[in-house]
Amino acid sequence: MKKLLKKTTIVIVNDFDYIQGGASKVAIDTAKILHENGYHVIFFSGTHSIEEFTENGYQNITLNLPECLKDKNKIRGAFRGLYNFKAKKEFKKLLDTLDPKTTIIHIHGWTKTLSSSVFDVADKQGFKVVVTLHDYFSTCPNGGFFHYRQNQICKLKPLSRQCLCSNCDSRNYFFKIYRVIRQKKYNKSIKKLRYGIYISDFSLNILRPYLPQNISLKKIYNPIQTSTSKIKQLANNSYYLFVGRISSEKGVDIFCNVITSLNLKGVVVGSGNLLEKLKKEYPNISFVGWKSQSEVLEYMLKAKALIFPSKWYETAGLTVLEAHSVNLPCFVFDTTAASEFVTKDYLFHSIPELEEKIKDFEKKIKQNKKFLFDVKVYDKDIYLKKLVNFYNEILYNERD
Repeated sequence: MKKLLKKTTIVIVNDFDYIQGGASKVAIDTAKILHENGYHVIFFSGTHSIEEFTENGYQNITLNLPECLKDKNKIRGAFRGLYNFKAKKEFKKLLDTLDPKTTIIHIHGWTKTLSSSVFDVADKQGFKVVVTLHDYFSTCPNGGFFHYRQNQICKLKPLSRQCLCSNCDSRNYFFKIYRVIRQKKYNKSIKKLRYGIYISDFSLNILRPYLPQNISLKKIYNPIQTSTSKIKQLANNSYYLFVGRISSEKGVDIFCNVITSLNLKGVVVGSGNLLEKLKKEYPNISFVGWKSQSEVLEYMLKAKALIFPSKWYETAGLTVLEAHSVNLPCFVFDTTAASEFVTKDYLFHSIPELEEKIKDFEKKIKQNKKFLFDVKVYDKDIYLKKLVNFYNEILYNERD
């Protein structure tokens, strides 16, 4: 199967060429894994960071543009968010040098800088395109099926009359209208999509009604960085851990509330708009800021458990899998995609239920109960095999 792909060029497309979030991490990991296994990889991105970028050996092409909503020229940024003509021009310039018969375009993130222009160029020039569905931007205007004003999951049909009238955006209603206009532009491109990768059954159930009927879908779990380090005795550890963006939809306030109520030690790793507010409200919680992957691992190895209280759907919950790779138990809100990866003993539906489960868990720790999790299915070698098989299926109609 590999021999077919040795002559193939794989163009990984993502808004950022550095780790900015889960989708960017998977995009970069995908490029690294393919490159390390001898495949010709080109990484095409919109935004670059001198401080955070890491040279990984594969060809890197970046437009070096600011993220659209962070452009100092707000009007220019807003128009680029709707459609990035520079991205279209530069992406076309790249594709003009490649053969559609032996090239696959794998898109991970496009909503922050690149826009749907990359889809249009690839489609017009006859390239095969596959998208990993890391979020819900392929159908939902704010990308999360989440009502930020009400701080809860939104179950309205995207772009329906009720959706258009709903003031759900975290900024204001005018920005919601902007997102709606952008989504309509996205939809014109998404409806042409023929290949997609979903990362959990949970997220597929939400997305499927809005995706093209004839799209070919493949479940490929995100790869995780496994470690030889493992937690052996949780009784030796001292705190509960939260890792993620410090914003309302991620449920960090639930974490702080529960840990404080139970008079336990808590550590929050991450940054976000609620950081300063929560620092003042919960002086007992240790807020350590954004950390690198290796540093997050060190925090996991010293934790009793990870709490994943995300209030919105998520599409997988990469942090939960990474925690399991070091034998760290995870408590997960049952309304998120990460619920797919834990047993019912660690699912909760309310704050009181979470508190009771943590109390029971504390008793188990004192009994020196061991916790072991099998995460082989998320190993990068399995990820590579499934990805290569799907690429071959798309390009050469080859199945394993």
